[in-house]
Amino acid sequence: MIIVSACLAGLDVRYDGTHRLDHHIAKLVDEGKAVTACPELLGGFATPREPAEIFGGDGEEVLDGKAQVIERSGRDVTAMYVEGACETLRQAQAMKATLVVLKEFSPSCGSSMIYNGEFAGKAKSGLGVTAALLRRHGIEVISEEQFVDWTLE
Repeated sequence: MIIVSACLAGLDVRYDGTHRLDHHIAKLVDEGKAVTACPELLGGFATPREPAEIFGGDGEEVLDGKAQVIERSGRDVTAMYVEGACETLRQAQAMKATLVVLKEFSPSCGSSMIYNGEFAGKAKSGLGVTAALLRRHGIEVISEEQFVDWTLE
């Protein structure tokens, strides 16, 4: 089974109440070949919500207690991001997911790039919290951009 970021399947779950529909991914969900998850909603956030970015590292450092996820207003929401990552991991393990396709640049879902913590739209190399946790547990995680080149077996 494949798990995909809910926003990529067209669900309005992003921080600003929008989606990032990827028609190929939505088709897989419609065909029952993939299921959706939004780590931020699983962590207790609502939609819409204040934007957040990782300060002091990336998702690996968040999991190690060396970095934080902070909202634009300055509120520390690290615990909610970690909870959402843990719940996504539980779901992935329960359904024996073979692949998780996550939205690039997200503080939860970025699989190779995240925003740099300045709220200026600048990206840096790194993992989101959920992507880092899933990879630590041996689950393959890719972005929607990488999924274009991935073939279903």
